[in-house]
Amino acid sequence: MGGVAQQRRLAGGARLAGFALALLWLLTLAPAAVRAADVDWGEPTATATFGQRIDFSQPATIAGDVRRVEILLDLPGGIGPLVVEVPGRSGATTLRHSLLLEDAHLLPNTTITARWRVIGEDGSEAVGPPATIRYADTRFEWRTREGDVVRVHWYEGSDEFGQRALDIGERAVRETAELLGVTEDEPVDFFVYAGEDEFYDALGPGTRENVGGQANADLRTLFALIEPGEIDDPWVEVVIPHELVHLVFDTAVDNPYHFPPRWLNEGLAVYLSQAYDVADRSAVEQAARDGSLIPLEGLSGQFPTTRERFFLAYAESVSAVDFLIRQHGRDALVQLVRSYATGLTDDEAFERAIGMDVTAFDAAWREDVGAGEPTAYGPQSAPPGPLPEGWTTAEGSAAPTLAPGSPATAEPVAPAPTDAAAPGVPVHGDNPGGSEFLGLGLLLAIAAAAVVVLRRRRRTAAARAAQPGAPGDGPSAPRR
Repeated sequence: MGGVAQQRRLAGGARLAGFALALLWLLTLAPAAVRAADVDWGEPTATATFGQRIDFSQPATIAGDVRRVEILLDLPGGIGPLVVEVPGRSGATTLRHSLLLEDAHLLPNTTITARWRVIGEDGSEAVGPPATIRYADTRFEWRTREGDVVRVHWYEGSDEFGQRALDIGERAVRETAELLGVTEDEPVDFFVYAGEDEFYDALGPGTRENVGGQANADLRTLFALIEPGEIDDPWVEVVIPHELVHLVFDTAVDNPYHFPPRWLNEGLAVYLSQAYDVADRSAVEQAARDGSLIPLEGLSGQFPTTRERFFLAYAESVSAVDFLIRQHGRDALVQLVRSYATGLTDDEAFERAIGMDVTAFDAAWREDVGAGEPTAYGPQSAPPGPLPEGWTTAEGSAAPTLAPGSPATAEPVAPAPTDAAAPGVPVHGDNPGGSEFLGLGLLLAIAAAAVVVLRRRRRTAAARAAQPGAPGDGPSAPRR
């Protein structure tokens, strides 16, 4: 028997080998599939119409079947390209895509690089050459004057106007870079708008009406609203350095993990451009007196939108930076800012620089300005409810009981748990692990019920199958 079995196995192996050879022979006779990577790319183009659209096109000759065609758009600050599927076909064609700016505002001086990708039915890919365009505000005839780092662009005013703006900008970048110990060698474009409407059109919808300047670190670009007759006004010596400090600050803290609280960024910009002046000091003192001071935690992201609270946020930010320098020194501030470049959390950065976390620093700052505990807004924890009979509170006292005849939602008669336990969470005394046993018992009961239901369904299905012509969930299996 063993010899017969061995012969059968040998015969089966021979048949399998013969089948494989025949299949290989047939494949060699079939025409080779054309990969979609076989694309002959032409010269890509990109054109922009300010405030309306950016058009991309790519001539190409595509051999083979196409599964998908995409355009890959790289924008400043993105973690990867924006991928958009576009129509495409085999043969000689021109791939096209339009980025409509009515739906998505784009800041002037944004550079976009586009590439096209063709994916074949076999999964192969071909990526075309890049086409780069700088989206510019073409409404004006811009004049330009360049310094070591800053490039000033303006369209109204004299050459002296442009030179003064350049001098202020160069000085601000140089002094802030020296303070924070960074090197600024990438150009910074500074666009000066002479009219309010033109300025807000450039910044886009949603820009607050009290904004006189804006810096964008991803674009290395500063926008400011300065009319030609205002170039000698004192506030110009504030708005230009303020915005340029933001760009240098970004260089000092740049990391892929975490950005510092906004109050630290804005506070430093105010401190270096105008210091902690009388107006800001008065606003903070008033807020401390009437209990309206915003805790620093509330200033870590976006600032308030109302005008009064918006300016209070800036005043508090520079107040906190001023307090940090008075208490710990300017070197501690620099160490704090620079430590963010290593990806530290806020608490880690503050602990390393000044030996306390953000919460402790916030409390110390509020004490310095004479403010009490901030008012808590938003959802609040519900009051603690009654505990089951036999359970104890954190203090070890008996569980609170309900007054006779009171509903189940009545407030407990006994004192509520202290801070040793979270509100509403029982602390077990003589019955350790009680809640664990209760939860385990509930799970076992649910599992048992599920088993019973499953067994009943199986018995019902078996009984139906045993009856000729009994209805079921689908076609019955043929009888044998």
